[in-house]
Amino acid sequence: MSARDHFHISQITSIVKGTLESKRSDDLMIRHLLIDSRKLIQAEACLFIALKSAKNDGHNYILPLYERGVRNFLVEQIPAEMNDKADVNFIVVKDTLAAMQAIAAAHRMQFEIPVVGITGSNGKTIVKEWLAALLQVDKNVVFSPKSYNSQVGVPLSVWEMNADNEIAVFEAGISEPGEMDKLQVILKPTIGIFTNIGSAHDEYFLNRTQKIAEKLKLFTKVNLLIYCLDMSELSERIAGIESFRDVRLFAWSEKNQDADLYIEHTEIQRNSTVLNARFQEQEICLRIPFSDRASIENCTHCWAFMLSQGYANDEIQKRIILLNPVEMRMELKDGVNNCSLINDSYSSDYNSLMIAINFLTQQQQHQKKTIILSDILQSGQNEVDLYQSIANVLDSKGIHHLIGIGPSISRQAKLFPVDSKFYPNTEAFLDDMHLADFQNETILLKGARVFQFEKINKILQQKAHATVLDVNMNAFEHNLNYYRSKLHPNTKIMAMVKAFSYGSGSFEIANFLEFHNVDYVAVAYADEGVELRRSGIKLPIMVMNPEEQGMEEVLRNKLEPEIFSLRMLHLLQSELEQIGNEHTVNIHLKLDTGMHRLGFEEQDIDELIEQLKQYPTIYIRSIFSHLAASDNADFDDFTKEQISRFERMSSRIKQAFPEQNILCHIANSSAISRFPEAQMDMVRLGIGLYGISSNSQEQQHLQNVSTLKTVLSQIKRVKTLETVGYNRQYKAMSDRIIGLIPIGYADGLSRRAGNERANVWINGYLAPIIGNVCMDMCMIDITDIPAKENDEVIIFGNEHPIQHLANAMETIPYEVLTSVSRRVKRVYHQE
Repeated sequence: MSARDHFHISQITSIVKGTLESKRSDDLMIRHLLIDSRKLIQAEACLFIALKSAKNDGHNYILPLYERGVRNFLVEQIPAEMNDKADVNFIVVKDTLAAMQAIAAAHRMQFEIPVVGITGSNGKTIVKEWLAALLQVDKNVVFSPKSYNSQVGVPLSVWEMNADNEIAVFEAGISEPGEMDKLQVILKPTIGIFTNIGSAHDEYFLNRTQKIAEKLKLFTKVNLLIYCLDMSELSERIAGIESFRDVRLFAWSEKNQDADLYIEHTEIQRNSTVLNARFQEQEICLRIPFSDRASIENCTHCWAFMLSQGYANDEIQKRIILLNPVEMRMELKDGVNNCSLINDSYSSDYNSLMIAINFLTQQQQHQKKTIILSDILQSGQNEVDLYQSIANVLDSKGIHHLIGIGPSISRQAKLFPVDSKFYPNTEAFLDDMHLADFQNETILLKGARVFQFEKINKILQQKAHATVLDVNMNAFEHNLNYYRSKLHPNTKIMAMVKAFSYGSGSFEIANFLEFHNVDYVAVAYADEGVELRRSGIKLPIMVMNPEEQGMEEVLRNKLEPEIFSLRMLHLLQSELEQIGNEHTVNIHLKLDTGMHRLGFEEQDIDELIEQLKQYPTIYIRSIFSHLAASDNADFDDFTKEQISRFERMSSRIKQAFPEQNILCHIANSSAISRFPEAQMDMVRLGIGLYGISSNSQEQQHLQNVSTLKTVLSQIKRVKTLETVGYNRQYKAMSDRIIGLIPIGYADGLSRRAGNERANVWINGYLAPIIGNVCMDMCMIDITDIPAKENDEVIIFGNEHPIQHLANAMETIPYEVLTSVSRRVKRVYHQE
């Protein structure tokens, strides 16, 4: 067996010490490991690993995967519904995660090439990406896709090693003690790079010393360890570990002349930095294309590595000057001619292409899907096999159109559909391109940096002003999973996407929720639901405020209206009669248990039941109510009274319709944790999904989803006693420096934020908004802040939480989020 071939089913069974329950006679070769059923690329030769976690259980997806052609499964138990299935392999083990790690470790043992392991608190991914770029000039490199550095990500990365690779570059991250021991067995690095040590995950370690010691376990058997001597805690720990005395240490420093690479002088220029150093008793110099401190540090690690491997400094200079900032995320934004544009053009390797294609197929807003793809560089496969594999994936995923750019992919044009087009380079494509060629489709840009796809991105994206609402879909997923972990096993989720998904965007958020198997979404008005249906959303959609003029659209688009009064019930029945007797509709009954907004009261129940029994084409899908103060401990007795009243009222309705499978729900985001007994059949997730909680303890577990940001358009000097803005509301009491930023009340920044009531965040400093907020811009005081025109300005985000802005405006985060105007471009990113 060659290293390229991976393992047969029988070999994997032996490696993991499992039991093979097989209904097949052949011993299949496994080439693909799958852990997420939604990301299936090729069913053939695929092994699905049913991982278990507090948030999910992979065993629940075995039957759907079998129906999609997967025949090999690594499980902890065989689901009952699979007992009668033929032509299937089950490898049964005690712990599927440990088994996956064992498979990767066995695969790693087939290779004797250098393996670079990278760990640290920050910079792991960037150093890995830059090292891979530097080495790919003369070596076949395999490296971790994106930030695959966890207990799951590292095995998947190692599995990609093949016989053609000449060097491997992998990153490894840990969040608690004991994890690095497992990663060391899988990676077995021969060269180590320790980027730095910081505060990330400090809460899981006794102290910084323990965290350093845990991370250093990755390098117990390396031949070479590269690190910065100026990190005193790290260097002291390395010096104190006896096993490192037999390891070649390569240290760089800006303070210690005894370091292997001593940086004598650093000259930071506008867009680059010159490093003057001493190495092997010679003066050497390196210009890097970055000027921020983090990039200088990351580049120096790469420089140290290249020097340690014997590369001449002149050659390193040629390669390092071509490095680009690493964007480890895919961005989804509006494109021209009603297109959606996915920009993932920071790299073009096979693994990241598969990830990007999965993201593309999640998007349902357009039926037509197009990929603009450059040559895949350093794939480790011969050209024909590589592009045949890609062609097969595009066909299986229903990709409608391919534009190939580069000599390699162009040579294999015959492998792709006849309507595909090919160009030798990006300039040839741009010369031939017409914007009218792209209409109502989702476009994925996936290109290696040398092809400069940023030029294509600039042309295809819809033009908008500099103010952007950046939506972090990884944070959104984190919050969804946090609440899922709080739910009882059979409790369903209804997610709120009303009010343009709290300002975050409608179909983009709904697409994501559908992909992540949420049971329901809810909108405020029928036109919001219609928009989702037209964008391809198939999830059940509840309309919380159906109006008489929108009832026909509700029925024609298979939306499910909230019914809160007998009048609304009669209107619905009347519309049903006009459309035709063949139509049926699911409804959601709203009960008023104390909120005293919409809803049936207790004395209405008998008449409601009587009326519903007269309408056989109307089915009750759920009964629900709103809690008025579930987040406020002062009103817990009232909340419990609401829950009790709801249970009493809803049970009367359910008893009257025993043949209908009626769901009950009353818990909102805050009630999920505070009143778990009220989770019932379903919960309604709202503001918590977007990373906002009124509970300070719960807030610590949530991640910020939305960042409203703009740029510094202009800088002005204002003299003492001069005024700024309309009505001269701000008067300078001393000479001041002010900045103008292109965001105003037409973008959603309320006038209440002006006159020094609220601040923005720029370059690590808070800057007050001065004077009245204008329609399209406002002014900030940057007198004591190092800033230049075009610097980024955060209105709210990670560094400057939305709660601060809401408090300054004497309102709540809901209002701030939902006020962000639709003219502000939404950019969705996912790592």
